Amino acid sequence: MAQPSRAAAPEGGAAAPAGSPRILKKYPNRRLYDTRQSSYITLADVKAMVLAGENFEVRDAKTSEDLTRSILLQIILEEETGGVPIFSAPMLSQIIRFYGHAMQGMMGAYLEKNLQTFTEIQTRLAEQSRGLYDPGGQTPELWAKFLSGQAPVVQGLMGNYLEQSKNMFLQMQEQMAKQAETLFPGVQGFTPPKR
Repeated sequence: MAQPSRAAAPEGGAAAPAGSPRILKKYPNRRLYDTRQSSYITLADVKAMVLAGENFEVRDAKTSEDLTRSILLQIILEEETGGVPIFSAPMLSQIIRFYGHAMQGMMGAYLEKNLQTFTEIQTRLAEQSRGLYDPGGQTPELWAKFLSGQAPVVQGLMGNYLEQSKNMFLQMQEQMAKQAETLFPGVQGFTPPKR
């Protein structure tokens, strides 16, 4: 992690109350200022905060406009261009097509819920493999037991994930059908899907 460069503190370097988000200010010169540390920081430092699960907000230093999403998108862009990308070109194209589309809001909620479910699966697998990180506890028997148990566990978790994803999509369809029925009463073809 890049170390923040210490500099003279701009105004507003007061400590925030406990539990409130850490405030980062973005100045016109594109520099980010951490009001908690009273120092300038880099995008790498912000990425480290994300990885550590810290609650923070990025605010425009003059207007106080919330720029958090913009900074997070910058970090994603850097990650996508400098390593092994998560998003393929067709996937990004598909996401772009949802902007301005009637399902834009639902698509965001759908992706967010799927990411939460995927994170839960990852956490469960990490918990199951916790004993493997202890060098003293890594016996051949433990490894064999862990590896033989992973295929069914992963299949079960992925099956649950896919089932939840399918159910969420069906709920979205039902909501759309109900909205369409309200907007266009008597029009054929707007019946909720059968489960």
